[in-house]
Amino acid sequence: MNSWPHAPPHYLGAAGVYMVTAATHHKVHHFHSDQRLDLLQDLILGELEEQGWGLEAWSIFANHYHLIARSPEDGAGKLGRLLGKVHTLSARDLNILDQTEGRTVWHNFRESHITTSKAYLSRLHYVHTNAVHHGLVRNATDYPWCSATWFEQTADRARIQTVYSFPISILLQGDEPL
Repeated sequence: MNSWPHAPPHYLGAAGVYMVTAATHHKVHHFHSDQRLDLLQDLILGELEEQGWGLEAWSIFANHYHLIARSPEDGAGKLGRLLGKVHTLSARDLNILDQTEGRTVWHNFRESHITTSKAYLSRLHYVHTNAVHHGLVRNATDYPWCSATWFEQTADRARIQTVYSFPISILLQGDEPL
């Protein structure tokens, strides 16, 4: 049993592909400007690359983010520390910008180890197009803080069609956990 009821258990260990979702404390829109979204995106992408994670999809918003990334061969055990560093550095920078020393910015994160093709492809579709789901843009490639443009420029046409053909309705209806 988890000693703190609002902290999801983390089952990190095996190498593989993981989906991560993290939200700000009380879902406050701390990353409400281009500058702040750039700051968070740069921290996330830089830290994942530095720690050997293969980023496959991302979407970053004012109060949460989603990632799909492939762990290094030695496993996902260090993901919590990696995200802790991203959260600490981004909170420090925001608190300096807002002159609010010590404010809690992040709540927690949850992850799922993706083990089936269906779950993988549905989640890729969901993360690449999440800005559309939130009503921020009509076309995901118009949102600068997600992977849709990168994906569509680097993947071949068959891969793009395959990913976007997988329904995300399963995820949105709650039949599969995000």
